[in-house]
Order: sequence, then C-alpha cells, then structure tokens
Amino acid sequence: MIGYVTIGTHDMDKAKAFYGELLAPLGARIVVDMGRLALYGNAPGKPMFGICLPYDGQPATSGNGTMVALAADSKEQVDELHARALALGATDEGAPGARLPTFYGAYVRDPDGNKLAFFKAG
Repeated sequence: MIGYVTIGTHDMDKAKAFYGELLAPLGARIVVDMGRLALYGNAPGKPMFGICLPYDGQPATSGNGTMVALAADSKEQVDELHARALALGATDEGAPGARLPTFYGAYVRDPDGNKLAFFKAG
C-alpha cells in the first residue's frame, strides 16, 4: 500500500550523503533525484524513502510521533544500521534490543531530527 514516504531536510547535500551511506547495506540507492527531492529504493514498484526540501519553502521540521521504520534482514543488521547512523551523525533514541518477544529494534534521529527505527520482526 505504501508507495513512498518523505521526510524534510534543511540541507539536501548533507542528507543525501547521510542516507546514501546509511541505506547502502539495505540495497537502496537514489532512484529519483529532482533536486529538491531524492527518493531511495531497491526495486521497481517497491516502496521508496525520500528526503526533500519542503515544497512550501518553510523550514523542515520533524513531527512529534512521526517515525519511519526500516526493515532489516537480521538482528545483527539492526545493530549495524544503528551504529552506522550514529557514526554518520545521528543521535541515539534507543539502543538495539528486544522490545517484544518477536520484535528487535533500534532508534535514532537523523541530523535534521527525523526519527528512524531499524527493526527485525519475527
């Protein structure tokens, strides 16, 4: 059902560098780049993740309660993505660990304050 989601940024070049490095282990790459909007994906017709300068020209803000969750292939990959995000300038919002018996996750905020989760369910 989800085609794509976008989050705002103040600096496209910085955001592209952050997400290019962060999402590479998931096989994602920029599939659409329109200058003020870049969409990352890993297969045609699959959901995409986008970063953008807000269309209205107002400052980008992170939403309270807004979060994008990125699925990992393993608990180890959750750990790796969390560590990679921190090394790239993200801030910790919750270290990797079991949240439920069948859910392992970790949380960060990107350099613009957007909240991300990395998770392995099952």
